[in-house]
Formats: sequence, structure tokens, C-alpha cells
Amino acid sequence: MDPHPRRSICRTLPLVLKQRLIFGPILLAILFAILWLDEWLDAQSIPEAWRDWWPGISPTYPAGAILLLVGLLVVPLAARELARIFHAGGIQASKRWLAMAAMAGLLVSAAVPRQSSSVNAVALVATVGTAVLIASLLWHIRGRNLQGATAAVGAALFAFIYLGLMFGFILAIRREHSAWVVLGVLVVTKSCDIGAYFTGRLVGRHKLIPWVSPGKTWEGLIGGLVLAATVAYLGLRLARSSGAEEVREIASMSTWFAILSGVLFGITGQAGDLLASVLKRDARIKDSGQTLPGFGGILDVVDSVMLVAPVAFWLLKPR
Repeated sequence: MDPHPRRSICRTLPLVLKQRLIFGPILLAILFAILWLDEWLDAQSIPEAWRDWWPGISPTYPAGAILLLVGLLVVPLAARELARIFHAGGIQASKRWLAMAAMAGLLVSAAVPRQSSSVNAVALVATVGTAVLIASLLWHIRGRNLQGATAAVGAALFAFIYLGLMFGFILAIRREHSAWVVLGVLVVTKSCDIGAYFTGRLVGRHKLIPWVSPGKTWEGLIGGLVLAATVAYLGLRLARSSGAEEVREIASMSTWFAILSGVLFGITGQAGDLLASVLKRDARIKDSGQTLPGFGGILDVVDSVMLVAPVAFWLLKPR
């Protein structure tokens, strides 16, 4: 008998699973720290000198400022992984321009004033999108080579929307709600990924969409949705018991609304994961990168969140 049973168990675990069990909590702790800092900064007063220089500025730092800075660090890295996928698929997209296009989408999402009319907001986003299209086209044909220009421009616009505007919905949620609401959306979404992974490994038998993602099963999907709904319900209970003003909107939700929101986020997140799988299978690669041990690349971690963010924004938008 092994005198160290825990070591025996660890030796039998697959390397990927062990890496996920180690780095998963670390990533969660980093996310918690980022959102805590964002919530804290939102309550801090802006220096008087800034107010004198810019009359009418908000007396406190804007909500989502830390999230925006984090996004400007993460999005270019994700854009490089997206460029790798496109290159593997035969599309010669510029890593530099994909990163710039993605950051442009993120920045324009943050730049739209809250008091701006819907027409002006749409016009601003469309103007930046048009600039991305023209600039990426000119960059690609600068050497008088027209081959692949359409695909390269399409890749830049894809990065503008997929990594820029869709990540921008996280900022939009933060502008309407506290940072803890953002945390709830992210945790519920990723809990579905976790539930699907472990349920699929344990009892998965029936393939979900094998021609897109061979590893996903119906049993895994059901397990993921059950866990997402459970986490959403527990989050509601926690919000109600805390009595904190920052989560008042969540605490006022009905139990069924919270549970159904968890299911909806889970389904949408799995659809986002399948969308990324389409890109990777088209390029004949398994992961978008190897940045995060056990998880693959940054895109492999955020793919489910990208599609959930706009759904969560409209679902949770104050009426």
C-alpha cells in the first residue's frame, strides 16, 4: 500500500487536469483582485487639478477603468493567437493590424459617452469600423500585392468585432452595474465550462457536435448547465444575505430569473466555445496557443465569455 495516497491520486490524474486544478484557482484569484480594484477605484475622488482642467468631469474615477486597462493588455495577446489561427488557415492577416483593430473596438466601446444618443453611438462605432476596414486594406496592399486582400481585411474586421466590441460589452455591463455583477456573469459562464468538462469526462457518451468539437457530449452540456444554474442560484442567495448596496440589483431578482439566466449564460457560453472550435478546426489546430498551462491560449479561456457578454448586457440592463 502506498503510504502517500494523495501522491498516487496525483500521479493518475492527466497532466492537463492537474494543470487546470492548479492554475484555475490562480486565474480566479487574479480576476477577483482585478474586479475588487475596479470597484475600489470607482469610489475614489479624482484630483482637484483634473477637475479644474476638465470642467464637468465625474468627481470619481470612471467605472471599468481597471477593466479597460486589463482589456488593453489581454486583447492584443488574444489578437496574436487569432492571427495564428488565420495563418494556419491560409489567411495572411497581420498580427499588428489584428491587435490594433481589436484595441480600436475596445476603445470605441469605452469612449461612447453615457449621455450620447443611440444614433451618435452607432455612428461612432461605425466610423471606427470603417477606419479599420480602410486602414487594414491600405496596409495589406502597400507593397502592390493584392492577393489575399479581401481575406486580410475580413480578418481585421473580425478582430474588431470579436475581440474588441464583444469584449467591450463587459465594459458596458460594468458601466451599468457593480464589478460584482460582472464577476457573477463571468463565474456563472465559466462554471458551465467546468461542469461540462468534468461531467463529460465522467459520464460523457453521446457526442454533441462531433464534426465541430469531438470532445463535447450531451451529458457534459447538461452537467454544465446544471452547475451554471446552481452557481447563479447560490450567487442570488449570497447577494440577498450580504445586503450590500453594490449587489442590490442582483438581490432583487426572482429565483427563477437567476436560475434561467444561469442556464442562458451556460448555453450561450457553450455556443461561444463552439464558435471558436469552428475557427480552430478550419485551421486544423487544437488550441489557440499555449499561454496558460492546462487551458491552452487566452482565446481558449475567453471564447465562451465573448458571446455571453452581449447577452448578459441586454438581459441585465436596468429597465
